[in-house]
Amino acid sequence: MTGRTFDGVLFDMDGTLIDSMGSSLAAWRTWADELGVDPAALGALGGLPASRIVAELVAEDRQVSALARIHELEVAAAGEGIEVLPGVVEAFGALPANRVAVVTSCTGPLLAARLAASGMRPPREVVCVDDIANGKPSPDPFLLAAHRIGVDPHRCLVVEDAPAGLAAGRAAGCATLAVGATHHHSELEADAYAPDLGHVRFSSTPAGITVTLA
Repeated sequence: MTGRTFDGVLFDMDGTLIDSMGSSLAAWRTWADELGVDPAALGALGGLPASRIVAELVAEDRQVSALARIHELEVAAAGEGIEVLPGVVEAFGALPANRVAVVTSCTGPLLAARLAASGMRPPREVVCVDDIANGKPSPDPFLLAAHRIGVDPHRCLVVEDAPAGLAAGRAAGCATLAVGATHHHSELEADAYAPDLGHVRFSSTPAGITVTLA
């Protein structure tokens, strides 16, 4: 990140800004048990939209009901154990509100439930899975987010914790910063890595946004 400036920063939410892993895993385990899906099969699908996970694991004639069920379970579980991750409040305080977006594979209702449970103030611009035809690892979510904040994607930094999200950011032409412990560092292909946003300092200057890794 040294010497680079950006016009916008596009953040993933789960595992990047908030820790929702406990509630999400509980919901998916219940779902897998109800549908007779091997829970071990969920491990390789982290960061993908629920619709993609369901399509991978459930027969076509059961996918609509299976998707509705996991959405119901995740929203119901969202009120338990969700916390804002280190450095998030400081990062949002340092960045211009009109140059930031959150890009998530959550649906709108699940996004609202998790943000409410975390106590985090909703950002001005959010792209959720309801807003696009193709979710991560497609570039579409980040391209839409860049458009909404009025910034060239090539001048954006994507901050993500999952391989699918980082692949989407790269495909959109953005620089990428991997964070978190959701996936092993070796699985995260990015321009830079930090354990969490507590190890990242954002500054806004007339030339753009700069990023320093601690």
